[in-house]
Amino acid sequence: MSISTHAAPFTIGTREVSPSHSPYIIAEIGVNHDGSVARARELIHAAHAAGADAAKFQMFDASMLMSLDSVLAVYQRERGAQDPRALLSALQLSPDELGSLADECVRVGITPIVTVFSLPLVEHARAQSWHAFKMASPDLVNLPLLKAIARLGRPMIVSTGAAHREEVAQAAAWLSDVANVAFLQCTSSYPTPDERAAIGGMHDIRAITQRMTGYSDHTACIDSGGLAVAAGACILEKHLTYDRNAVGPDHGASLDAAQFGAYVALARRAARMIGSHTKQLQDVEHDVRRVSRQSIVAAHDLAAGHVLSDADLCFKRPGTGICASRVAEFVGRTLSREVHFDRVLVAEDVA
Repeated sequence: MSISTHAAPFTIGTREVSPSHSPYIIAEIGVNHDGSVARARELIHAAHAAGADAAKFQMFDASMLMSLDSVLAVYQRERGAQDPRALLSALQLSPDELGSLADECVRVGITPIVTVFSLPLVEHARAQSWHAFKMASPDLVNLPLLKAIARLGRPMIVSTGAAHREEVAQAAAWLSDVANVAFLQCTSSYPTPDERAAIGGMHDIRAITQRMTGYSDHTACIDSGGLAVAAGACILEKHLTYDRNAVGPDHGASLDAAQFGAYVALARRAARMIGSHTKQLQDVEHDVRRVSRQSIVAAHDLAAGHVLSDADLCFKRPGTGICASRVAEFVGRTLSREVHFDRVLVAEDVA
């Protein structure tokens, strides 16, 4: 796996997002509040308790977003929905309600992020406490909305579900003059089966965009975040619910609070295990290095004044003497004192 060192810096507030930091984990509350502000507040607290960095909401108006020709996705029909406008109308919160939830996030100590779905709502979001904006996958190609959000001057996170790589490149070009943008690999399937998770697509997105990348995770797994981090994800987004069996479009592709906590723990453990992206001697290796490397050792008793030859030397543990890699430096040198058989040579033994 190769991690690009050329991706543009990305920060949310004072939090730097990069391969050298623990992953930035977003709890996607989305519409899992079922249209209830009280439940949304409970989910904010659950996200914070689970260790998420941010809680994300969706700002939409069903009549503004859905035309009369709108249709339901298959997974929505399978979960009992009959009318797309009715489905969203029952789940929407007003801009003012969402603004109060952003303030609650700030009060609790978790970063508020919002996805805005329609141009007329952008001004509402601008006036509120959202620290960053998330572009939903379908709006990767929505140039007017992308530009409107970019003009707000806050960090942008752009999902790429259901997109061709050419569309990702196009969006990156549109946003090339925007300083603080990241892109997320995503499979727009709810839930996403393991064989379609496509975590490795992050590598292509990173190469195309030269931006920080991550994974918007629609699997039903708790270990997928750790796998994504191992593959280079700097940002993770995962749905959080109060009950995976609740009625609604996203509950079945979400994790409950306990599962989400396990997801966060696994992702952060993966980051700790990956560590630096440069090869380094670890502090915990020094003892084993000292006892297990092989040094130059006397193959038999050697008198002072003896000129060393290859036949006089062998190589054995520990690594406390002259490293075997330096043998050519010592063949032909004269001993300044005697060295007994099977003893490690040190620099002071040689004139």
